[in-house]
Amino acid sequence: MTVAAAPARRDTYVDFLRALSLVVVVLWHWAFTILDWRDDGPHATSPLGFTRGLWLATWLLQVMPLFFFIGGFVHLRTWERARSRGVNIWAFVGRRMGQLLIPAGIVLLLWIGLGSLIGAYFNLTGVGRAVKLVVSPLWFLGVYLMLIALLPLSLWLHRKAGVLALVWLAGAAMVVDVLRFGSDLEDIGWLNMVLVWGLAHQAGFFYQNVVDSPRRNDWALLWAGLFGLTGLVGSGLYPGSMVGVPGERFSNMAPPTFVIVALLVFQIGFAELLRPRMQVLLERPRWKRANELINEFSLPLYLVHTTGMAIFLFLTWLWLRYDMDKPADVDLGWWLTRPLAIIGPLICTIPVLLLFRNLQRRGSAATAARNAAEAAAASGPASAPSTASSATPATALSSAAGTPAAGSVLAGGGGAASADGAGATGAETAVPGQRDREVADAAAEEIGSPRRP
Repeated sequence: MTVAAAPARRDTYVDFLRALSLVVVVLWHWAFTILDWRDDGPHATSPLGFTRGLWLATWLLQVMPLFFFIGGFVHLRTWERARSRGVNIWAFVGRRMGQLLIPAGIVLLLWIGLGSLIGAYFNLTGVGRAVKLVVSPLWFLGVYLMLIALLPLSLWLHRKAGVLALVWLAGAAMVVDVLRFGSDLEDIGWLNMVLVWGLAHQAGFFYQNVVDSPRRNDWALLWAGLFGLTGLVGSGLYPGSMVGVPGERFSNMAPPTFVIVALLVFQIGFAELLRPRMQVLLERPRWKRANELINEFSLPLYLVHTTGMAIFLFLTWLWLRYDMDKPADVDLGWWLTRPLAIIGPLICTIPVLLLFRNLQRRGSAATAARNAAEAAAASGPASAPSTASSATPATALSSAAGTPAAGSVLAGGGGAASADGAGATGAETAVPGQRDREVADAAAEEIGSPRRP
């Protein structure tokens, strides 16, 4: 079975799903994180441990399987565009990894430094645990980096085995669970970080096949996944929640269990059943603008949302003298304050986002200028005047991608431009403006920012 050709028109529903996945995680963290302050610092929990039946919501709101599925499709499509320009697979992988390592590394290093300063100045204990909680959502970037590094192997496996690769990965994930729980080999469970998330990513290579298949196949995926979830959870072998809950025997996510495979199938079917209606809505002006907005800010928001939450909690403790040691009561009053638990961190996150956006613009301009210089040098003197006379690379990139973030290091656009531009030929740059348009389109596609006409 081979992957169907990618559609000529940009799939805005892909952009919507990927950005929405990140936003859902952000809102979940803001609204449902409960901090239990102990002598050694803060410990995180959630209302899942106190609210009967709430774990069912995680079957839809734990969206990381769907995110990695969409990521697999985007990686495949972006690689095919880069390959058509002569880009080497290892150069492509290296630059893709750089796009994530740079922003994640900045956030990590800033918090290590900031945590050390705050702990020393206020003589606070448990700052190390607090920093760990702030940067803990970056785990998904670590998995994403792993999947990018394994892309050459994934592509080879896809070419050789096709859909059988999915069967093998699912079977291997089940065998790991059998050994982990049947033979009490707990550490072997971490192999599923590669197998389960690799399966979700590999399944994304068949995204277009799923889209082009009859609607009854979408129902088949949804029901197969739902029956799988019901059977696995109902058997009592696995917890019902798709996120970690304090007090449970283990978490379905850390490391992932075979239940996440069933969740992936269910969520693919659910998302595809919503596609026809959502595609109509996303063509409407207001929905289109909203989709562009969440795509512009979703990744930066994910990177710094716990920073905004930490700032909010720190200001609450500093100015309002809020007693952090007081355990939270998950009662009606607590639920009624959930909107405030979102608004407060959001207000504190906005300045951090604006700071990152200024860094994005600078990185965008520097990267685009460097790419233009490399392209001009590679194409020779004959094409240099036409390149110079066209719109500046930074302007062309921002115009085509629709946002300064499209060419930024933070969102991955800078790396995208250089990766796709590495294999350009003199003939391509000889056409005035064509080179800039191709770089901008590739950058916009790579990070999921919708291109504006």
